[in-house]
Amino acid sequence: MKIANSIKTLKKRDRNCRVIRRKGRTYVINKQNPRFKARQG
Repeated sequence: MKIANSIKTLKKRDRNCRVIRRKGRTYVINKQNPRFKARQG
């Protein structure tokens, strides 16, 4: 999982990326290609 300051570039990496907020953190998840997972901050 990549940890980044900005989610903006990470959600554009693949068209299946979804931005989801859990427990105050912002995640980018991708069901088709799990290597695009990322977390904010």
